[in-house]
Amino acid sequence: MRLRNIPGAKDAITGSNYVVQEPASHKGKWTQVFPKDQPLHIEVGMGKGRFLMDMAKLHPEINYVGIEMYDSVLLRALQKRERLEGEGEKLTNLMFMCIDARLLPEIFEKGEVQKIYLNFSDPWPKARHAKRRLTSREFLARYEQILADDGVVEFKTDNKGLFEFSLEEVEAAGWKLLAYTFDLHNQAEMMEGNVMTEYEEKFSSMGNPICKLIAKQGAHTK
Repeated sequence: MRLRNIPGAKDAITGSNYVVQEPASHKGKWTQVFPKDQPLHIEVGMGKGRFLMDMAKLHPEINYVGIEMYDSVLLRALQKRERLEGEGEKLTNLMFMCIDARLLPEIFEKGEVQKIYLNFSDPWPKARHAKRRLTSREFLARYEQILADDGVVEFKTDNKGLFEFSLEEVEAAGWKLLAYTFDLHNQAEMMEGNVMTEYEEKFSSMGNPICKLIAKQGAHTK
């Protein structure tokens, strides 16, 4: 369920210092966007941004970019970020941008991104919309164009059907499945260092098992 359009959201995003404007102009030069030259991780479909804000606090040695295509959703993340900054939490290693994820290869150069997070992505349940799923082979091909050779994708969801589809797509795309589970919170090894999203807390508290996979590009992509 999408948030309703919020008047002024686009203006707030355009005027925010936390949002990268004209991101395509930084292709191949993302090290210049942040104060420190560090590995770059991105979250595609970051929603209200809590996951990445928590990650940025926990890992100051990594630079993060949160990607959200809906103005009204990104506005919620900006408001949360502003509250944190007001409380003295300076996250200099975190930036946002408002784009459609299909444009990723126009924004990042090959090898610029070390990790991609996909958290509780829209399942697009109708078969004719399968190409819109962020774990479809079409999107995996886009990720190949920006990930480092040893880069990985981490995907979490409570939607078992979407997860099964994702496992099939990873194999069909020739990617290597490094790890996966249909019950993350009862898998101690994969839970190590896990940072929960708002949806993850909500669904797991309802008794829904959380699924997770970690995959990397196959040899044919190098």
